[in-house]
Amino acid sequence: MSELRTLIVDDEALARSRLRTLLADCKSPAAEVVAEAAHGAGAMEHLAGTRFDLVLLDIHMPGIDGLELARSLGRRAEPPAVVFVTAHAMHAVTAFELEAVDYLTKPVRAERLQQALQKAERYLKERRGAAAAEAPQEVLLIQDRGRTERVPMSEVLYLKSEFKYLTVRTATRSHIYDGSLAEFEERHPARFVRVHRNALVARAAIRALEKYDDGEDAEGWALRLDGIPEPVVVSRRQLPAVREALKDPR
Repeated sequence: MSELRTLIVDDEALARSRLRTLLADCKSPAAEVVAEAAHGAGAMEHLAGTRFDLVLLDIHMPGIDGLELARSLGRRAEPPAVVFVTAHAMHAVTAFELEAVDYLTKPVRAERLQQALQKAERYLKERRGAAAAEAPQEVLLIQDRGRTERVPMSEVLYLKSEFKYLTVRTATRSHIYDGSLAEFEERHPARFVRVHRNALVARAAIRALEKYDDGEDAEGWALRLDGIPEPVVVSRRQLPAVREALKDPR
């Protein structure tokens, strides 16, 4: 997993600043502080429009307190991991009843915060793994010389439009498929990102974006994908979308 996208919620500015400083030194996993809030209402505004992996949450705050906010998060289909950070130990039992992944008391020590991030990472991986196991796996039916082959969508690294057909690339081979890029882009916006007018790439497969020399005294951009040696060319028009996909692989 990449950096944990984190929301800090605490009514004390110094407490938020200390957490931000400690998080900057956490490496395994690392955390990116995407936003801060000084109260529950402000936190709800951030949570309504932004995806977070982790919420570091104080309990005693004016208005909506931390426990109430955690209850609200628990009713979401895919809630972020919650770690309570408080000066009081008295609410620990309630916090774990709300399925918090950890409970830290102030002043927070760096090693305890790193442990909490590790617990949050495990929690998110286990939850996503369980969701993937429960979901029916979508497949492509590839017709090849009188034979029909089932190719799981999760194995597709990129799709490239060539003439009237699509090349469907997995880690082990290429297939020819009768379909359109526009159809895949419309049906699977979370899985694929358009990198060129003739190519879609699986977001989860992206390893690196790099410059290359096209041999005609001009520089271009290409993606390196997990599992295959050949790069996939990125058009200048699609470069902003690709850079965004690198930040948020979903």
